[in-house]
Amino acid sequence: MDMVRYGIIGCGMMAREHIQNINLLPHGRVTVVFDPVEELAQSAATLAEDAHVAGSLEDLLDFADVDAFVIVSPNYLHVEQLQMIADRRPLPVLCEKPLYTKPEDAEAVKALADAYPAPFWVAMEYRYMPPVAAFIEQAEQATGGIKMLTVREHRFPFLPKIGDWNRFNAKTGGTLVEKCCHFFDLMRFILKDEPVRVMASAGQGFNHLEERYNDETPDIWDHGYVIIDFAGGARAMLELCMFAEGARYQEEIIAIGPKAKIEALVPGPGRFWPKALGEAPVPQIVISPRAPKGPFVSEIPVDPTLLEAGDHNGSTFYQHQRFNAVVRGEGEVEVTADDGARAVAIGMAAQESARTGQVVYL
Repeated sequence: MDMVRYGIIGCGMMAREHIQNINLLPHGRVTVVFDPVEELAQSAATLAEDAHVAGSLEDLLDFADVDAFVIVSPNYLHVEQLQMIADRRPLPVLCEKPLYTKPEDAEAVKALADAYPAPFWVAMEYRYMPPVAAFIEQAEQATGGIKMLTVREHRFPFLPKIGDWNRFNAKTGGTLVEKCCHFFDLMRFILKDEPVRVMASAGQGFNHLEERYNDETPDIWDHGYVIIDFAGGARAMLELCMFAEGARYQEEIIAIGPKAKIEALVPGPGRFWPKALGEAPVPQIVISPRAPKGPFVSEIPVDPTLLEAGDHNGSTFYQHQRFNAVVRGEGEVEVTADDGARAVAIGMAAQESARTGQVVYL
């Protein structure tokens, strides 16, 4: 197969990022899109260089000129849509995170994925950010074996979404699932280990409290801490704040071992950087040995074309590059349904721990 033809399910902001990055692939093009909001679908079709606009999800699944599906719909629709694809036309699929939002869906998703006859990839883009990829490549050797791992995200609040679905736990799975499953996936991937115990403290301190939707106040959390013990003895922590968009770096990932500390410093979307402050920050890797003491700083620039194509430091392109190769029969799925499910399970454990004040064992 020389050209992979994509069907896009859901045409909101993140779908546009997927389309822009597929447009950059030499072996990829979007041929059909669907969204129940016709204006969004038409705009996405134009961005995809005149893709067909399907009238329903069924019409998209039946569209002849398609080789793979990308699910970019609201979180709470993923399981239903995956089941429809599996039943009707099980082509290769890339599903945005989180894979599911309700604990009772875990077994159904596992059964679906285990029986799925085509490649099934979960979109954990953060693995593919150039500074994060460089961090992952160097962390074990630099530290002498990771004993402590911290992920800090200081960022902007949740952006507006169609139907305001991301303002409520019932539709998102909760912030520690919706937003943070990326980071729990990174922890597993970096440590090459599984969690055994989760402790969390989180809540809604500031964002969206003045908003009303059908007389309901949003209940989505905006800050928190999560501490995770891993089976091999490493400890990891997430620090999230979603009212800290003034920070120079949006993500900071820190690993420490007996030899050194290593950090990945990742700026947020360039479109949010104040022009008055000059050029947006460049991602960095910082290695601080214990002896002789550092730090040693390396810049990890990202291709400007990729920065223009989305808000995730080029990671969406690199993810699609690999998924595209798998669909064409080259390489293997790197982020499996099991990876996606385990990240959700950690997020749900963190939600439960923060809600109850109790440790949750996995």
